[in-house]
Amino acid sequence: MSETLAASGPNDPSKRTWLIASGCAGAVGGIAAAVPFVSSFQPSERAKAAGAAVEADISAIKPGEKMTVEWRGKPVWIVRRTPEQLAALPKLNDQLADPLSQRKPTEQAPEYARKDESRSIKPEYLVVVGICTHLGCSPSEKFKAGPQPSLPDDWQGGFFCPCHGSTFDLAGRVFKNKPAPDNLEVPPHMYLSDTKLLIGEDKKA
Repeated sequence: MSETLAASGPNDPSKRTWLIASGCAGAVGGIAAAVPFVSSFQPSERAKAAGAAVEADISAIKPGEKMTVEWRGKPVWIVRRTPEQLAALPKLNDQLADPLSQRKPTEQAPEYARKDESRSIKPEYLVVVGICTHLGCSPSEKFKAGPQPSLPDDWQGGFFCPCHGSTFDLAGRVFKNKPAPDNLEVPPHMYLSDTKLLIGEDKKA
């Protein structure tokens, strides 16, 4: 190959074609080598599934409303409770299986979510994993108070799992004598600002 190139002139078409092909191959190799390096700065799907923190903008949630974000492949509910809903929570303690999440404290909720009935950093906002602790179903929201099908007449609002009838209040606490053994899980979370919530980390909490 070297002898053929040496014998060819600078304007030889075959030499020009070979040089262009070699240059392109080198460029493609350079790009291929660079892509994994750049990609290493982006969280992979595996990293997200393993528990990468998720940021949520809660500025648009109105009192009495809920938004859902995904964390570790699970739905996380963020509920903005009304003053009336918050006031009803302490009145339900006698009807609940574990009012202050003491059965499995480290699994059910971080310490800051076990200080009172609100199970939250800011009482106005509830942050829970929307998966029933019985068989992993996803309960339905039943925020409206009062008598409703499959719910007690003194219902104060909360969540109802239609699969086997478990009920939870608006702090994610399970009522007594229901199939679900535990309260809904409160994931680690922290506030980055008044309108930004980080789910999956609580270093500043």
